[in-house]
Amino acid sequence: MTAIFIAYNQAYYEEISELLEKQGVRGFTKWNEITGRGSTTGEAHYGSHTWPTFNDAMLSFVDDEKADSIMNALHEHDLKTPELGLRAFSWKIDKTI
Repeated sequence: MTAIFIAYNQAYYEEISELLEKQGVRGFTKWNEITGRGSTTGEAHYGSHTWPTFNDAMLSFVDDEKADSIMNALHEHDLKTPELGLRAFSWKIDKTI
């Protein structure tokens, strides 16, 4: 299995959700209204007067065979919409119960 963590501007939830659905991703855990700032580019998302937006995040566990396709689709979406602030990370899971 592969874990995929995705952080993105909350305004784009529907787009990310649809992208994952098209990739055959059914299960996920979602966090709402998280704050943060990218390490190289992009605006801060602090939910404050100065930086009023928030991010959301998702974590999904997928079959290894699907992971590259999902990560590639996320990367393509990020290139088309840089204001999305999308970041995705994957890592191998060696055990589940």
